[in-house]
Amino acid sequence: QVQLVESGGGLVQAGDSLRLSCAASGRTFSSYAMGWFRQPTGKEREFVATISTSGGWTAYADSVKGRFTISRDNAKNTVYLQMNSLKPEDTAVYYCAARFTYARHSYYTERNDYNYWGQGTQVTVSS
Repeated sequence: QVQLVESGGGLVQAGDSLRLSCAASGRTFSSYAMGWFRQPTGKEREFVATISTSGGWTAYADSVKGRFTISRDNAKNTVYLQMNSLKPEDTAVYYCAARFTYARHSYYTERNDYNYWGQGTQVTVSS
């Protein structure tokens, strides 16, 4: 089992950058594929980015491709989401998610693929 705690959210202006962090408990973090999702107010939770256990494989939603970068540091049990060129439409609660897997190269883009979730961190981008 793993517990996830997000941090790094805040209020920024359009064009600014933020880096979100997700700290995981436990000694097997390197066995979890990780994902970032977001949920704007009144909307469904949507996929943002995912990374394989080794960190070598990543995938992004089209809406953030080229602006956001997911990475992980298995020694620190942490996954990051670097968000550049933020837009007002990026405003949402951002959630970190984890899925245990033996596959080093697999990543997951669906909500139902993940077993564990953090509590979320608010990102607000003003125009």
